[in-house]
Amino acid sequence: MLDINTHTKLCGLLGNPVEHSLSPAIHNAAFQKLGLNFVYLAFRVEDLAGAIRGIRAMGNMRGFSVTIPHKVAVVPLLDDIEPTARHIGSVNTIVVNDGRLTGYNTDATGAMRALEAGGVRPKGQRVLMLGSGGAARAVAFALGMSKESVAGLTILGIDDRERTGLVRDLRARTSLAVSEGPLNEQTLKPALEQAQTVIHCTPVGMHPKRDETCVPAALLQPHLTVMDIVYNPLETKLLRDARAAGCRTIRGLEMFLYQAVAQFELWTGQSAPTDVMRAVLESRFS
Repeated sequence: MLDINTHTKLCGLLGNPVEHSLSPAIHNAAFQKLGLNFVYLAFRVEDLAGAIRGIRAMGNMRGFSVTIPHKVAVVPLLDDIEPTARHIGSVNTIVVNDGRLTGYNTDATGAMRALEAGGVRPKGQRVLMLGSGGAARAVAFALGMSKESVAGLTILGIDDRERTGLVRDLRARTSLAVSEGPLNEQTLKPALEQAQTVIHCTPVGMHPKRDETCVPAALLQPHLTVMDIVYNPLETKLLRDARAAGCRTIRGLEMFLYQAVAQFELWTGQSAPTDVMRAVLESRFS
């Protein structure tokens, strides 16, 4: 059991709603495993500016996760923003250090670490990204700002304005070679033939619509690595189809896990007990 006392460091989640969040279970299990005097709580926040003032006013604050709908609105309220998070335009992690609040985007970090843990080195690869929303934006800038530059990124998405805006920002702020187009079977076929890695960043296939996919199974080929950022269910239809086609697959749970791992390490300065955190996540979807 956690021994909460006057020296306990507080971490937490700022969002609305927060009742569904798995972050308290993940982080508290990790704190307990390492015997750290930290506790993580979820806070439903409607007045974000007031919450940030409260964090500044109180001691023992160490860090916070930020989720919907506050990831963009929190940016101007912080003292410093890490460069990748600034380019993405959203923050999902705050570190409190000597009264200064610094924003990070560990969705980006989590995506890169999930690829690495899955045996993928993006350097020199052609990557196909499906979707162009907030998660896709984080992954795209992670690729664009990585030292291991990809050969090119193709973004296929349904929302024309969102997709072209992301591509414009990537071209302006990174040296990434980017192409784009609408997401349909006509654009998918040639894009899949040219890619080595596919990263699915739309909600298609998420619980309860488990039998939906953006990619017809017949288009999947064994040379592909397919990563799906959807983590509920643990194995989406896209991943099932990809595995059946002989592709390497990476579950969405891995990106979710590694973004939490990066948060833990920013707050504590210690290596996260990844296996413990993964076990907590898997137990919630088994």
